[in-house]
Amino acid sequence: MLDIRNLYLQRGNKSLFEDASLAVYPNQKIGLVGKNGCGKSSLFALICGDLLPDEGEISLPETWKIATVRQETPSSPLSAIDYVLSADTQLQITKQALIDAQKTSDGIAIANAHLALEEIGAYDAVARVGKLLSGLGFSTEEQTRPVKTFSGGWRMRLNLAQALIQRSDLLLLDEPTNHLDLETVLWLENYLNSINTTLLIISHDRDFLNATTKQTVELSNKKLTIYGGNYDFYQQERAIRLSHQAAAYAKQQAQIKHLQSFIDRFRAKATKARQAQSRIKALEKLEKISPSHIDDGFSFEFKTPDFLPDFPIRLIEADIGYEQNHPIVSKIKLSLEAGGRYGLLGVNGSGKSTLIKTLVGTLPPISGRLHHDNKLKIGYFAQHQLDGLREDWTPIQHIRHISPETREQEIRNFLGQFAFSNNMATSPIAPFSGGEKARLSLALLVWSRPNLLLLDEPTNHLDLDMRYALTIALQSFDGALLLVSHDRSLLETVCDNFIVIKDGHLVVFDGNLEEYRNLHLKTKDSQNPQISQSHHKRDKRKEAEIRQEISRKIKPLQKIIQECETIIEALQQEKKRAETFLSSENAYNDENKTTLRETIEKLQQINQKIDQAEERWLQSQEEIEQIRQTIK
Repeated sequence: MLDIRNLYLQRGNKSLFEDASLAVYPNQKIGLVGKNGCGKSSLFALICGDLLPDEGEISLPETWKIATVRQETPSSPLSAIDYVLSADTQLQITKQALIDAQKTSDGIAIANAHLALEEIGAYDAVARVGKLLSGLGFSTEEQTRPVKTFSGGWRMRLNLAQALIQRSDLLLLDEPTNHLDLETVLWLENYLNSINTTLLIISHDRDFLNATTKQTVELSNKKLTIYGGNYDFYQQERAIRLSHQAAAYAKQQAQIKHLQSFIDRFRAKATKARQAQSRIKALEKLEKISPSHIDDGFSFEFKTPDFLPDFPIRLIEADIGYEQNHPIVSKIKLSLEAGGRYGLLGVNGSGKSTLIKTLVGTLPPISGRLHHDNKLKIGYFAQHQLDGLREDWTPIQHIRHISPETREQEIRNFLGQFAFSNNMATSPIAPFSGGEKARLSLALLVWSRPNLLLLDEPTNHLDLDMRYALTIALQSFDGALLLVSHDRSLLETVCDNFIVIKDGHLVVFDGNLEEYRNLHLKTKDSQNPQISQSHHKRDKRKEAEIRQEISRKIKPLQKIIQECETIIEALQQEKKRAETFLSSENAYNDENKTTLRETIEKLQQINQKIDQAEERWLQSQEEIEQIRQTIK
């Protein structure tokens, strides 16, 4: 077994481990979790012998072989398949033994070498590697291409393939789903479940951990604590443990109480109804998955957009791509509706990022039309968003670049919500971690107050706590949303509809992610998923007609609601000024008798007007609901 005893390790001024111990037994499959920077990758380096502990001991059986994913890939002339095969050291050694025996014409050695090659499956090694590379997304043609012709993300897949092909007793995977699309993540889950080896995985993908691990080790407070189940089990058990800590438990209860109080107080109030609905969603999610996050202070929310267009963006008979005669996706018909929440699926290279760049406007369509509502305000998170940050700028400077007229204190207050306070707000971001830069990118997105979010892999560099905060924030976002992510928990929680790019076409998928997963795994390496634009076409057309009819009838009522909200907001300001005067001592002096009487009368009138406006608002809301029910 892997035995870690009384481990101490300090890196620079930071202590990562203090008297930490852990025992890992053969064939256990363990997820390693903890906040960014807590020492997870350092633990892997210690196990591999790349780091030495300050104190304590890490021991492994002498016969155990360790496999890890290389972080660098040489610009090799070897083909992809030969590059992966080169990592099978036992195969290479046995092949060399055969070559040496043949040089000396040693018949016994030649026979032994052939027998050894047969025992390790050498004669079907190319087929096994080909199947492995196919699962990781490489076509038959790509498997014969030189390694040096692949981009960085695809080279990392080759490194992952090397780790998987090794005959290891202990497999260490550090964020293996990075650079993978959802389809390849699903294949990797199945593969890891099929192999018999001891497995340690660092990942911020909760669904991947749930699918591949049977135990969870938490690195927290410089200790290693093991739980006897997958990530969801760990959350529940950790919640029980934390609930016994009065401060943590009280914090969660106070948060729930605050949300419930807001809901109870403002559910029927015109000016707060939308916010109340957002908090209902947040409360439901908090009660479901938050226990392991109750000691985490990071949270944020998107402000209500100034305007919500009915159809913020449309692509009409569009071909998209980078070359005029070679579109990546053809004949696209896409219309995002107000409040629509769409997940965009498809393998790497299918055109997901190309589509989002086209919608943003940075890549014009090859043909067809792109229509933006004139009040559209896009919030765009690119796959390589961090590259767009200025390393020499501070967080304050990044905000000021967008809003040069905003007071610094207002910017500081806003950045404080994203844990950029004091010196962090005024320090250049060059030394910031990937997670801190990702948090700044999210802050810039929220600051822009968009009514359409186009998010391309927003969870890269985010740990589980930050992913949780993003999930809660997106749940409460009022505008339209198109999301690309390999994080199924985020997709399932946030998205109501899924569209797929497959074989150069954009199609609707009428199902949930579990159905998509099952369909994809069944059709991998054989035939295309049975997804087509004609699937349920009549139902979709009928649904579109219903939406149009509802929209036509409720538009006048929505205008009334907006007018009422504007009136109520103005009246609330007047009411506040009147109440401020009435609460002052000067209001009751003899010289202010007339003003006092007038203010009391005015306050009564204001309250009446507020009641009338709220009654009109509620009546309009009820009429909208009746329209929806009648038409459906």
